[in-house]
Amino acid sequence: MNRLIIENLSAGYGAVSVLRNVSLELNESEMVALLGMNGNGKSTLLNCVLGFVRASAGKIILQWDGKSTDLTRLAPHEIVRLGLSIVPEGRRLVPNISVEDNLKLAGSNPLVSGRMRENLAYCFETFPLLQERRHQIASTMSGGQQQLLAIARSLMTSPKIMVIDEPSVGLAPIVVRDVLNAITQLREKSNMTILMAEQSFFQAIDVASRAYVLAHGSIHREFRRSKGAIAHDEIRQAMLGVH
Repeated sequence: MNRLIIENLSAGYGAVSVLRNVSLELNESEMVALLGMNGNGKSTLLNCVLGFVRASAGKIILQWDGKSTDLTRLAPHEIVRLGLSIVPEGRRLVPNISVEDNLKLAGSNPLVSGRMRENLAYCFETFPLLQERRHQIASTMSGGQQQLLAIARSLMTSPKIMVIDEPSVGLAPIVVRDVLNAITQLREKSNMTILMAEQSFFQAIDVASRAYVLAHGSIHREFRRSKGAIAHDEIRQAMLGVH
């Protein structure tokens, strides 16, 4: 089984502990949501997975294509080489260049540059709006359109696993729904495996295969989709139980 396993992970910044014994799994083709209020460790967990923050304890294991690789001490570029990519909070596009140039910049990475044309075509096929606006300057696009561009930029690295940090930040609720629907369509089209941190709880659980509630740096509760969507009442009760 292809999957990402996080085992008893702890991490922080200097003397400040943020994550405490976090364990979770992400299976191939799943979309798993990390839910929680700001300051509860969602972004720190994603940054540990991508190698930007070092764990103080625990392991991050990638089991894929019959190989098991410990990511815990690897550098970010080594983790990208293994097939993980990040859609960062706030999008972080290059604002004064075009949509197409933002994508080509991501695709110029030596690890994937040989697939530049193929990956660019795939991005435009997946997000036709971006093809229509390929020559538009990124900063002149709406927030929702910029978020789609940030997701497409991540696709330019040919990822096995896409890590998305707070895609709803700065967006109106109706736009959040459109962005999450686009992420869902991407997963269904490509069987992409997605780990997504999000504070728009109810919209996130409507598209997730599973969800973890993160509180005070620890997993408070896990929700699994069985038939239909995860019940909003269950999430509401879980969040009310977080103090």
